[in-house]
Amino acid sequence: MSFADLEAKLGLTTPIRHQLFIDGRFTDAISGETLATLNPHDNSVIAQVAVAGREDVDAAVVAAQRAFPAWNRMAAAERGRILLRLADLIEAHAEDLARLETLDTGHPLRDSRRLDVPRTAACFRYFGGMADKFQGETIPVEPGFLNYTLREPVGVVGQIVPWNFPLMFTSWKMAPALAAGNCIVLKPAEITPLTSLKIAELMAQAGLPDGVVNMLPGLGSVAGQYIAEHPDIAKIAFTGSTATGRRIVQASSGNLKKVQLELGGKGPNIIFEDAPLQAAVNGSAWAIFHNQGQACIAGARLLLHEKIADAFLDQFLPLTRSIRLGNPLDEATEMGPLTSMQHRERVLSYVDTAMQEGGDILAGGKAPAGALAGGCYVEPTVVRAKSFRDRVAQEEVFGPFATVLTFSTDEQALQIANGTDYGLGSGLWTQNLSRAHRVARDLNAGMVWVNSYKRVNPGSPFGGVGKSGYGREMGFDAMHEYTQVKSVWVNVDAEIPPHFQR
Repeated sequence: MSFADLEAKLGLTTPIRHQLFIDGRFTDAISGETLATLNPHDNSVIAQVAVAGREDVDAAVVAAQRAFPAWNRMAAAERGRILLRLADLIEAHAEDLARLETLDTGHPLRDSRRLDVPRTAACFRYFGGMADKFQGETIPVEPGFLNYTLREPVGVVGQIVPWNFPLMFTSWKMAPALAAGNCIVLKPAEITPLTSLKIAELMAQAGLPDGVVNMLPGLGSVAGQYIAEHPDIAKIAFTGSTATGRRIVQASSGNLKKVQLELGGKGPNIIFEDAPLQAAVNGSAWAIFHNQGQACIAGARLLLHEKIADAFLDQFLPLTRSIRLGNPLDEATEMGPLTSMQHRERVLSYVDTAMQEGGDILAGGKAPAGALAGGCYVEPTVVRAKSFRDRVAQEEVFGPFATVLTFSTDEQALQIANGTDYGLGSGLWTQNLSRAHRVARDLNAGMVWVNSYKRVNPGSPFGGVGKSGYGREMGFDAMHEYTQVKSVWVNVDAEIPPHFQR
């Protein structure tokens, strides 16, 4: 099927972009190499997308370096206006972006429309407003001196975004970096690059100067590795697996670039005996099954107080089995396919692991038959583990796979919840206000949701501790991540210090 035919079939009003974006222009890779991006519903080819190599990275870095002085010195309010125009353009092209994201990733269209696109626009709008409101400080030092700080952009920033939320993460990475005055070389995941490239097109329409953002789909082992190593890139920001995060740190050591990592998770979702049960059931299904469980903050470990465990599962398991799997472009679909066949096999391997460890498969545990058999689908799965030290309770599955554990006391709940090396998202359900604050304080996590799960907002910092990484996306914290402090001392009296007088 030609691009024109596919665009017409999808009802797109603008073309699908499939080339690299360097210095304000779409261009083929220098090598001419391409890679197929697939529709995970049926594994059909959507497009052959250019694959960046080391020479393309070099060209993008040169373009970013050339653009940096003018972009950095541009009035902050004008940088903000460009980001605000981009937010408006994203909303104007919302349907195209939603359909493209759904086609490329498997996100149900209802979620791409309701969550991914609005959150992307909101992030650019938030940081567009932030651009001219980020200030330094004056510091009361000794008499006769004025000391103040400047927040300056770090320069050329390398950014690598994952395949699970490519559209949204593109905004999370780029918006604060651009608002702070940095230039960017960004690598979207090679298997889901289409909406990131569409954002590059909209950026040009919004008036972003050439070279400020360069978009390079390519292999992590080649383009991603070189971005992390590159001597002229001042910072690397990465979202992805903990194993790859370690390699990013090692690769960054050549020029001691700043590193920001948002890595894996194994989120505990604690249901206490006094929880609002119906809300907890519905919220817990959302916590693990939204986006097919392909979220670093997913509530993957379901910790149930033993007094309400049976009552909870009596509602949760039927809800799990009722989730409508199907073509993500069908507006009735509640859960689409995983993003690749390789990942589907990895998720299903944990079903075998659970059984080998003596766990019970309470729901799902297999790929659906029939019309969906040719896609990357896995049924929503619930497993009861024997111990919180089992692999299925320790390792990130990154799929529609909930591991059930039980506890009897608050102390035991915290022991289980904090019993992994991850510390990203976490949740708890209770009507006891003191317990809520106490447990939120004691959870080893970067984020805690009380009587809710997976709430995000551009104004609220997002990130983890331990093997979940360091640094923060969003909020004022993100602007700090993309700037460095300069301390300026002014001798107000213009006098020579006494110890140097002759």
